[in-house]
Amino acid sequence: MTTPKIRDVLPNSYQPKPLPKSNKSGKNILPEQEIICRFFLSIVKKWSPDLVLYEFNQLFVDPAKAVASEPRKALQKIIFVNAEKEFRNTLKRCFYILINNWIAARQSKSAQDLVQLFSNLSPSNSFSSPTRRTLNAWLLNFVNSPDYQELKLFVFKYEVVQKDHWKYRYASYLLAPEYVNSKNTLEQRQAAKGLAKQLKEQFKFELAMYTARSQPVTVNDTRTQNPTALGDDALRLVKKVLAKRGWFNHASLANIFLKQTQQLKYKYFKQSLLKYLFYSTDNQGLVETLQTKVSKALESFYEEYSEKELDSSLLLKTCNRVIECLTVKRNGEPSSLFISLASQGKSVTLAMLLLKIILISPYSRTHLEVCLAKIIQYYECYPQEECFWVINFLEVSKVTLAIHTENVQYNLVNMEDDDLTEPCNVDENAYRVFSHKCER
Repeated sequence: MTTPKIRDVLPNSYQPKPLPKSNKSGKNILPEQEIICRFFLSIVKKWSPDLVLYEFNQLFVDPAKAVASEPRKALQKIIFVNAEKEFRNTLKRCFYILINNWIAARQSKSAQDLVQLFSNLSPSNSFSSPTRRTLNAWLLNFVNSPDYQELKLFVFKYEVVQKDHWKYRYASYLLAPEYVNSKNTLEQRQAAKGLAKQLKEQFKFELAMYTARSQPVTVNDTRTQNPTALGDDALRLVKKVLAKRGWFNHASLANIFLKQTQQLKYKYFKQSLLKYLFYSTDNQGLVETLQTKVSKALESFYEEYSEKELDSSLLLKTCNRVIECLTVKRNGEPSSLFISLASQGKSVTLAMLLLKIILISPYSRTHLEVCLAKIIQYYECYPQEECFWVINFLEVSKVTLAIHTENVQYNLVNMEDDDLTEPCNVDENAYRVFSHKCER
């Protein structure tokens, strides 16, 4: 099935903000960077992608026969004063100017071609010109840097990902650290955030189509591709997650909690938060152990504010800390609770706890995605078969968040019994999942 095109996040009219004129380094480089970036911003809107790629290649990659121009003079000045950092910033900014515009214009193949320009660089010592040697050395440094990997990740959506590393299934998470990093250029942050949103939209759509068409139907038995890595367990997971919702709506429960904790002293809020998180959680023995560990962590959070009335800032900071407690420590190592729950097959329990946090603190979702990115980065050196439990958790989390936090309403309906009892133990043959788009 061909996935319908998703509305672009970055419009054609988008333009980067001009760079500041000051330069703390004392080198007059920023005006040269501006000349180069404005050149590509101008031609990408007027010229064909092939011509733009030719100009990019002639300026940065293979300038041997390039005609003298304002952008070329500006680049030579950057090289002359040996400002490699400014060169890299200029290169990255031009990348994202071109990619943003091409993706908005549905010319994604050009974005791939742009990244591929750097795949066959020659060794720097093969050039006689000192300027050319310097430029080539800087390009090689760039290709071997995390910046280039981020670019490859950005064009991931338009590549055949089945042959790539397992981490690229979670590109929307891996993009989060990129768009929250204030040190990145405006173009890079906008591009990363826009693509992450598109990836979530695509997964949301594909999951809804899969659940709708992977059940017995009377009119059309067309099957759609499973967007998860869970195989036949995907539909069972959707039903299980919906069954855990039972007779109460998670969003409603979160709203009730927020109303009841307004103007509450922080020390009492933390007690209420603990009860909220573990309300209606299965496996009493597991709950008691979890509560003890989470309670101990909560007690240590912001003790200096114990007598202070809860406010939005304190709520956000506390929820972010609880997320770290359940996922990854600030040094990038997975937390003991994450390892314990995910490795013992309790991914649904962990995902539901994280969901409850997001529902009372929506702005914490970005922090959750940054933490999930850290988990992926921690385990990315492991083969897929050795970290299957991590992958399972990531898949469960994607499904759980898609069901409960996006603008698609899922409902679990018993097709064999009119008795409206709570579906705690789901017979997958008796229940069907229905989904429809709703307004937020």
